[in-house]
Amino acid sequence: MSTDTTQLVLITGLSGSGKSSVAKCFEDLDYYTVDNLPLPLLREFLATPSELAGGARSIAVVTDVRAPGFAEQLPDLINECSSGEGTDVTVLFLEASTETLLRRFSETRRPHPLSRGERVLDGIESERELLSDIRGLADMVFDTSEWSIHEIRSEVFRRFGTEEGNPPKLAISIVSFGFKYGIPYGSDSVFDVRFLPNPHFQPDLKQLTGRDPEVMAYLEDQVEYHELLDRLEALWLYLLLQYQRENRSHLSIGIGCTGGRHRSVAIAEALGSRLRAAGWSPMLMHRDLAK
Repeated sequence: MSTDTTQLVLITGLSGSGKSSVAKCFEDLDYYTVDNLPLPLLREFLATPSELAGGARSIAVVTDVRAPGFAEQLPDLINECSSGEGTDVTVLFLEASTETLLRRFSETRRPHPLSRGERVLDGIESERELLSDIRGLADMVFDTSEWSIHEIRSEVFRRFGTEEGNPPKLAISIVSFGFKYGIPYGSDSVFDVRFLPNPHFQPDLKQLTGRDPEVMAYLEDQVEYHELLDRLEALWLYLLLQYQRENRSHLSIGIGCTGGRHRSVAIAEALGSRLRAAGWSPMLMHRDLAK
């Protein structure tokens, strides 16, 4: 796709087929995502999508039968935006089996938008017939009947998450902390580095932190320090590829020592540096550095 071309994905389909879940996947892919615009506003948005999306070049728009006149007007809208210059339009239609949709509406206890107080089944059948022409215009059809949320995510990432061969980015956080203050909330993996010699007991290092050259030099004199870093680097260079393959969007690595000021800080800094040298972009946070 040219850098001057706007990638527009128009997401539609049957109620209960997973449009909201798909929209969240596009958000994770850094698409500018809009949900359920009224048709007059949708027509205006599709005429100049990048301009109205603040210059974004990757845009996903969700529209469905909640918009009055949807089934009658959407085919014309699709044809209009598909013929426009500078916009690469993909219509993604989501559907599922009647049995699956009945189960999902039963689980959420929400009424079908077309049931009008009647049976959910009547609404599902009416909508399927109403959207048959729109389904025929779709560039892609996802049948989510047997898909979990993770499988939906994998399919969206596989179809839309690569550009020029590059996989979606993985947001990595490396958080140093002190066990005496508790493990950081949301940590995906936690490493205890309290087996390393503690600079806290060195009078000239006690008031310093793991960011100071004197503390780093002290730790670098320890054989265990280098062995730990080598093993952590090898482990995470392997694991990050596996997490990325599974379309994880973010990952938090916790590294803890007793107080969160010396050992954990130094290891977090060093590991972050090694991952950056390997092409990753970890964000560092030292939760307890000032305590």
